[in-house]
Amino acid sequence: MELYDLWERALGVGLEAKDLSATQMALRAALIYVVTLVCIRLAKKRFLAGASAFDVVVGIIIGSIASRTITGNAPLLPSTAAAAAIVAMHWLFSGLAVRSHGFGKLIKGSSRLLVQDGQVDEETLRGVHMSQRDLEEALRQQGVKDVQRVEEAHLERDGSISVIER
Repeated sequence: MELYDLWERALGVGLEAKDLSATQMALRAALIYVVTLVCIRLAKKRFLAGASAFDVVVGIIIGSIASRTITGNAPLLPSTAAAAAIVAMHWLFSGLAVRSHGFGKLIKGSSRLLVQDGQVDEETLRGVHMSQRDLEEALRQQGVKDVQRVEEAHLERDGSISVIER
């Protein structure tokens, strides 16, 4: 029982945020860093690469939970459990999205065709709040100078533009 009491005192468990010492907050930060790192490593690798809105929301929620936990504005153990639950839900939802195209489309969105056979779809551009200049910039970033050379250009779920030249 003494080890548990030492653990609680070291982390300031049960204290108000204003009563936490710098050392207690630093120890909380180190603990939350390790726990968050473990949670992220247990999540899928896609979580950090080419993030879709689905992935970004998870990052924001975990960041919010972690910051409140470090500063003592949220209880340590329940907050850590909440972060783990969010990562578990992300893992479960991403697994379901792989198995169900409809569910994947619902939570991750879908790509939008912007250019086909050198013709820009103006209606789709307006629908995704993209100007002709934005499209031209994205094409230049892909090494394409003339839209006429584009077989297809898609606005992908992660916000990037992919281009297939003719």
